[in-house]
Amino acid sequence: MDPVTAAAAAGVALVVKGALESAGQEAGRVGWSGGARLVERIRARFRGDADAEQALDRVTGAPDDESAHQTLERLLAAHMLLDPEFEAEIRRLVDEAVAAQGKDGAQITAALIKNAHVFNGKVEVQGDWKTS
Repeated sequence: MDPVTAAAAAGVALVVKGALESAGQEAGRVGWSGGARLVERIRARFRGDADAEQALDRVTGAPDDESAHQTLERLLAAHMLLDPEFEAEIRRLVDEAVAAQGKDGAQITAALIKNAHVFNGKVEVQGDWKTS
């Protein structure tokens, strides 16, 4: 996966995560302020591009819609390729949002497996635990 596509995928994953957290009334959690800045920056960049604005609205309105994720990822990557400064800003905002999520001890990692976004959080096990 090329760097622009990877950054776009990570950006979309954070948009989806924010939409899901917002629906769960968790938008005020530490670390999401960086994600909110990411969404607002994308929204500002997309202003005037009806298709891109609709794609962002679809993802924030229906975060489980995989088709919407793919469309937003494609449009975000296209905007990033057209404007290197926008690309650098998106990369910086993604890095800041991911770093902020890890400050409370729980590191969240976004990975793209085929077309599915997967979030893996830290797992802690206490007590006796046997596996076979």
